Amino acid sequence: MNLSSLDLNLVVALRALLEERNVTRAGQRVGLSQPAMSAALSRLRRHFDDDLLARVGGHYELTALGQVLLDRVSTAYDLLERLFASQADFDPAKESREFKLLASDYAVAVFGAELARVVHQEAPGIRLRFAQTPTTVVDATDTLLSTTDGLLMPHGVISDFPATDLYEDRWVFLVAEDHPSVGDRLTREDLARLPWVTYQRTYDAPAVRQLGMLGIEPRVEVSVDVFQIMPLLVSGTRRIALIQARLARLLAPLAAVRVLEPPYEAVPLREAMWWHPVHTHDAAHIWLRETAARVGRRMDDEPRR
Repeated sequence: MNLSSLDLNLVVALRALLEERNVTRAGQRVGLSQPAMSAALSRLRRHFDDDLLARVGGHYELTALGQVLLDRVSTAYDLLERLFASQADFDPAKESREFKLLASDYAVAVFGAELARVVHQEAPGIRLRFAQTPTTVVDATDTLLSTTDGLLMPHGVISDFPATDLYEDRWVFLVAEDHPSVGDRLTREDLARLPWVTYQRTYDAPAVRQLGMLGIEPRVEVSVDVFQIMPLLVSGTRRIALIQARLARLLAPLAAVRVLEPPYEAVPLREAMWWHPVHTHDAAHIWLRETAARVGRRMDDEPRR
């Protein structure tokens, strides 16, 4: 494929056509007349040797290839948008730009909120958009990182991409305030016999893998895909839950739960911001990484203070 022979404006037209499935609406979306958009569709059909949009009754539906291209064109569009938004210089006090970060609800609550406060004070024109980390992060890391500004995730899940360390956390357990059979300390026998509330996304598994190495198989009674709901599912029950200490400190006052130390030396959690190498030398992205690292260092200093 000779990219120099392609008109990149067709990427914009292709995305609009596949998402709108209507030539007139697609043209209105990108500022083209109906004849101009029809001409773009004709060029795209010749290039792919496929109709892309097939008329069914009074409307259009995507062909099989059109359905495949629907996901790919969105990724390509995002990547091109970030490529041409790269800057040699960046003044956070004057610029207007949005940064998208993939993160769990834990990372947003513990770190993202503090980062947003700092950005609000220092860069009033900068917007942050946090999106839930998709389950495909391990299998499609390159694609995901190429279309976002960063991924907040602990070490031990992905590798081979640049990252900056943010802050350290540790694992603790939650039990109900009035738990009938747990006192001031948990035992390994408690972990084996009591029902669990767990986080169901398998890529956050280093701490769970450690349990397996200790011969502890959690008896899962409830699983969720957000950390912040876990205290409510522990309160008033015999369940236990493994959760990050910083988040437990935030949430414990909101539910009738107690925070207990693990009955073993739990692996620490080191949160990092990962990014695609395409962003490494972008001035705006350098500012974002440096700001995130500064916020993380301050968080690590808080317990010592």
